[in-house]
Amino acid sequence: MNKTILIVTSEFPPQPGGIGNHAYSLALYLSKNHYKVTVIADQRDEINIDELSFDAQLPFNVQRITLTKPRFLMYFNRVVETFKNLEKTDCIIATGKFSLWNVAFCSLFFKRKTMAVIHGTEVNFKSTLLKKAIDLSLKQFKTIVAVSNYTKTLVAHLKQDVEVIPNGISINQWKREGLIPSQLEGKPAITTVGRVSFRKGQLQVIKLLPDVIKEFPEIHYHCVGIPTEAEDFKRHAKTLGVADRVTFHGALELKELQQKLVGSDAFVMLSTESETGDVEGFGIAILEANALGIPAIGSKNCGIEDAIHHGKSGLLIKNEKVSEFSMALKSILATPEVYQQAAKDWAALHSWHEIIKRYIKVIEA
Repeated sequence: MNKTILIVTSEFPPQPGGIGNHAYSLALYLSKNHYKVTVIADQRDEINIDELSFDAQLPFNVQRITLTKPRFLMYFNRVVETFKNLEKTDCIIATGKFSLWNVAFCSLFFKRKTMAVIHGTEVNFKSTLLKKAIDLSLKQFKTIVAVSNYTKTLVAHLKQDVEVIPNGISINQWKREGLIPSQLEGKPAITTVGRVSFRKGQLQVIKLLPDVIKEFPEIHYHCVGIPTEAEDFKRHAKTLGVADRVTFHGALELKELQQKLVGSDAFVMLSTESETGDVEGFGIAILEANALGIPAIGSKNCGIEDAIHHGKSGLLIKNEKVSEFSMALKSILATPEVYQQAAKDWAALHSWHEIIKRYIKVIEA
């Protein structure tokens, strides 16, 4: 009989978030492989209609912790629900900061197989107290899975075995066939998909534009995603004299987002670490662009190094180096068909149909 799996997560769709999307895919593909899966996640929408509708269509059970104030009551309730599910669970998977603490605490009372999935930011806090708390929690887990080799280095000081299993994509949702490319401004047109924020690196691209324009006088930069810091970045673009070279499209429905991507010459993600330790643990949007045949330019020294097959699916650069950015863009534009095919091949290797096999191997070990 296949095992019963409990996934405790800090995020979950339909609300946005990379950790949530990963938890959803993990639950979905474990279910497809005949595991009985339960997910414990917070209610994040006060109205809750979208979440209830989303959960009702899933082939696994989702237990939402009711949105309450003060917030600490939700944390307490999540611990209670985790305890309730432990006796009927063979393996518990924790993903997200509080989930690591929660499952580590509960595992002191119930001996079950435990797995921590670490993404990046939750193991890179600058606060000594927070970092120590996460370290102590991770030591309670039987297995630690990191989504990139970079994330693995962030816990090297623990001297524990860490399995690296990269993020995956639902490849069937990212097919180029039938998509009509958007007529994007710019030759070349470069695009970033992701929440407009310091970590995602849109500001870093804007800072490079004044010099990049000297070699690519018709270049235009397109930003797709929740416009969290868009107004601030617009002010920076205006100060630098490149406001007319940057367009913020906001959050888009999937098909329109994909049309923007296939109308692009290159995907760009020059992620930057924030002062609080917020980092890019992988860069799933890169693989999604790759699946549509769009090569990527991404930052070194973060999880993006695992998301790009350097020289094949795209190129890795130092994110502050104008010369490296220009050379990478020249290379992609010189042989676009070669990069496009290599990008598709690379994305196919990260299909969840393949990635889930690696999780199952760890669960069954």
